Parts: sequence; C-alpha cells; structure tokens
Amino acid sequence: MCKTYNTIGSLTSLKKHLEENNLHDFKSLKEVINFQKSYSFLRQQLISDYEIFIENEKNILNENLPILEESIKNQRQQSELRFKSAITNLHQELNILTNYSSKNIFHRVISSLKKWNYKRKIRLREFSFENDVNKSIAELVNDYQIKQNRYQFITSNFEEAVKQSAYNQLFEIERKKRIIDNLNNYIYGALGEQKVVKTLEKLSDEYFLINDFSVSFSKPIYNRKENDCIKSVQIDHILVGPSGVFIIETKNWSEKSLQNFSLRSPVEQIRRSSFALFALLNNENSNFSLRLNSHHWGVKKIPLKNLIVLTNTKPIEEFQYVKILTEDELINYVNYFKPIFSSTETKKIAEVILEINNKMRLN
Repeated sequence: MCKTYNTIGSLTSLKKHLEENNLHDFKSLKEVINFQKSYSFLRQQLISDYEIFIENEKNILNENLPILEESIKNQRQQSELRFKSAITNLHQELNILTNYSSKNIFHRVISSLKKWNYKRKIRLREFSFENDVNKSIAELVNDYQIKQNRYQFITSNFEEAVKQSAYNQLFEIERKKRIIDNLNNYIYGALGEQKVVKTLEKLSDEYFLINDFSVSFSKPIYNRKENDCIKSVQIDHILVGPSGVFIIETKNWSEKSLQNFSLRSPVEQIRRSSFALFALLNNENSNFSLRLNSHHWGVKKIPLKNLIVLTNTKPIEEFQYVKILTEDELINYVNYFKPIFSSTETKKIAEVILEINNKMRLN
C-alpha cells in the first residue's frame, strides 16, 4: 500500500473555516455532507419535536390551572380566618382592659394608653385586611396569571409558540446550513481529493503520496519564459515513485465548471507548480540538493509529470505540458512508466519533498 502523508488540502481548509465559525460538531467530511443532505429532514424533525413539547406544555397547563385556582381559593380562606382571628384576639384583649378598673391613677393612665393602642391595632388590621389577604396569595395569583396567559397564548397562537420555543435551535441549524453551503467549493474539492487519494493508495509501498504540498519563497523563483515570479505554490498531491515524480491537481468539476471562464486554469496552475518544484529538486545549489546514485553519463534528472485528474467530468481537449485523466485512468497511467530510480532513491526524493513542505517558507 502506498505511503501517505498529510491531510488533503481542501479538507484542511474546510476544517479551518468550520472552526472559525464555531462549528465543532463535525468530525468528518461524511458528517458534513450528511448534514447537508438531511438538513430539511432535521429542521422538520426539530419543529415536530417542539410541536410535541408545546402540546405537552399546553396539556400540563390545562391540568395545573384548576389545581392552582383551588389552591388560591384555599389560601385566601386560610388567610382570612387567620387575620380575623388576630382581630378577634385584639378585641378580647381590649374588652379585658375595658372591664378592668383601678383606683390607682397611674394604673388608669397605663390602662388608657393600652386601650388606645389596641384600638389603633384593630383599626389598622381592619383597614389593611383585604390588602393583607391579597399579599398572602400574591405569589400564587402571579403564578396563576403567568400560566393562564401562557395557556391562552399557546391555544390561540400554537405555531408561533412552537417557533418561539424552537428559535435558538432553528437559528443554529440554519446558521450551520448557511455556513456549510458557503463552503461547497471546499466540500466538492475534498470529495474529489479523497477519491484520488483512495485510488493512489492502491499502489505498492514503493510509492510515496504527499498531500497538500505548500511552500512560499522569500526570494521568488523566476520563470523567464513566462516572465513569472513565483512566490508560492500549493499542490494537491505529489506522488513519488520509481518512475519519477507526479504532480497531481484534482478537480471535482461539473460540465458547467469546465465552461466557467472565471475559474483559474488548472493547466496554468500546475505548470507554475511544476516549474517551482523542478527548480527545487534539480538545482545543485539548493539546500535540498539530492545525492542520487551516480551515472557515468552525468547527474540524473528527476522527471516531473503533470497530471490533472477530473473526478466528475473530463474535457475532450488535450493540453500541452499536462495529462488530463479521469480517476479510473490514473493507476494505469502511473504504472505505464518504467522505473528509473531505486527504492533508496525514491525514498530520498520523497524525504526531501517532505522536508521542503515542513519548512513551509524557504529563504
């Protein structure tokens, strides 16, 4: 089985964008795609769950309101009895004082003050009687009013009650859908790249597959023929094998995408990447200069083959400097070329490419 390194680029970008939008509940590309496919069902299921929840709430309120009403009635009766009893006790105390007589002037003065105080308390009690009763049942009445209002709202505005209760979760599921839909290019790209990786992994362990090769240059690589200063390159896949190095750009494009002039040409993209990688691998002055097995004719060149793999639809045209293949044609094309490197050389080339990739930026 082919030795594989790095996560595919589109999947890395997809994960990054999901994390930036605080979406952490997707553990794989499959989960993201399944969410997209099942969004309508999930949304309707969420609404259905809340419809059941609100219906249950209405039934519970319908059962509890009469009970609460009876509790208010009982509490009112108990409070009235308690407050009336307190007033009665004050009257009794007043009568005792009224029936008590003393010849002592000091005692009579004290008794008069006490009677005045009892009369004052009785007046206050009688005056605040209804207010005191209402205070004693205020919490129950408030609770009853809230539940009564809620019951009436649910009864007359059931759909709105469901919508309000489900708002947060509906908002979140719709936010997820909106974000993921905006990431469709990464999703389609990751699907295509995954297919290519699975196909290439069928090759023997003589091959090394490096995904998402990315490097930038402090000093741009100059392509004199194209008059192009290459400051950075990103390559979907680099396959290193006994027959050389395959630069692979994967496109999961539809027929419509093939005809879209606003999309960057993958031919141009892969030619730039190929030029930069060739310069890195075949430059004797480079820090990554390879010491391949010597040949009596001279220093061996590392051949680079440029491939564009279409996983959906393929153009009928052919292009210079690059081979256009479908996913099904890929393995046969790679195996077509004869080995020119030993297993040690192949491994050394792969290690150098990985070293370049790990540096990410070259001086």
